[in-house]
Amino acid sequence: MVPADEVVRVLDRLEQDALAVWLDAGWGVDALVGRQTRPHEDVDIAILLSEAHAVTALIKALGYRVVHDEMPTRLDLRDHRDYRIDLHPITLDGKGNWLQQLQDGTFGTYTAEGLTGTGVVNGRPVRCLSPSLQLKFHQGYELDDDRHDITLLQRMV
Repeated sequence: MVPADEVVRVLDRLEQDALAVWLDAGWGVDALVGRQTRPHEDVDIAILLSEAHAVTALIKALGYRVVHDEMPTRLDLRDHRDYRIDLHPITLDGKGNWLQQLQDGTFGTYTAEGLTGTGVVNGRPVRCLSPSLQLKFHQGYELDDDRHDITLLQRMV
């Protein structure tokens, strides 16, 4: 399980180099709520595809190693404590909208609004995906801990 202080440590390091990051999924939902509501197996972070090499290098310098490379769709990193970071690269268009290449080679297209979420982890302000976009991402697959997240997100939209 990835604790809040590790989420903050990773975000601090990435933002120290002015890299664009947004929390997604479980930690992203809890950030929107403003407190941790459940344990998290990983931390999902949306990053700019153009910054993927720099982000990966900084996370590796924190002691993580790549365990699954499915670029440009996602990159899974873990450390010796089995803390897990799942990177989701995106590309911005000229209007602030963004694209994410999916595993089948197609692209998900999302509005700029999806990147406007703000929240808090361990008292630290963070950027995250908006509640409405996170709700959209919780559709089309079998749910587990996500039921809890959906309930929280529905209260925000």
